[in-house]
Amino acid sequence: MFIDTHTHLYAQEFNEDRTDIITNAINLGVEKFYLPNVDSASIDGMLALEQQFPKNCFPMMGLHPCSVKEDYKEELATVKLWLDKRRFFAIGEIGMDLYWDKTFVKEQEYAFKQQIDWALEFNYTIVIHCRNAFDEIFKILQSYTKLPKGIFHCFSGTIEQAQQVLAFGNFKLGIGGVVTFKNSGLDKVVEQLSIYDLVLETDAPYLAPNPYRGKRNESAYLPLVAKKISELKNISIQEVGLITTKNAEDIFANI
Repeated sequence: MFIDTHTHLYAQEFNEDRTDIITNAINLGVEKFYLPNVDSASIDGMLALEQQFPKNCFPMMGLHPCSVKEDYKEELATVKLWLDKRRFFAIGEIGMDLYWDKTFVKEQEYAFKQQIDWALEFNYTIVIHCRNAFDEIFKILQSYTKLPKGIFHCFSGTIEQAQQVLAFGNFKLGIGGVVTFKNSGLDKVVEQLSIYDLVLETDAPYLAPNPYRGKRNESAYLPLVAKKISELKNISIQEVGLITTKNAEDIFANI
């Protein structure tokens, strides 16, 4: 069995064949899908998937850093409303993204801290989006005397940055399709890491692994990520599935 720890199956890219996409992934051994929220517009579709596949789809609640705009306080209020209303499986995806736009850096920092605080209050794992923002995120995390468990989603940093993440003591690294890209360098980093520090993800519909790079990603492609890791670590794909599934179950064990 494999667990896709990060997949946007509610995204519009799946509107034409969503049920088939999920059923196909399940048939290929990808039996659990953790759904990160983006903002208030993604909640209804995410929760509808949970209703349709209650044994397979597990929603998170959070505000994505790229959705932190002028109305970020209203968006955060919606997150808090849902956190007060019911249990979720993590707070995510949260964090900072300084790749596209640096207009709302301070607001991103505020939203990130606020959602970490809620994770501590409600005993939730956090799922962190970090793009061009390792230094900023590390500074915020280091300001806490206690942190929740967490995943650095779509990790694509250096070995030194990976070691900094793992030094927090209760984080895993989410590895997806980028590890299969020829010149990404992520394969060299994963070679140096313990498989016990890794969880698998697709980030579907984004970042499809080779040989589907540039096309719509699907959770059914997760075994291709596992296969690449099995080659890098010189272990069977079955062992990769077993260990990373246990890692994911441990990191999401707050529910």
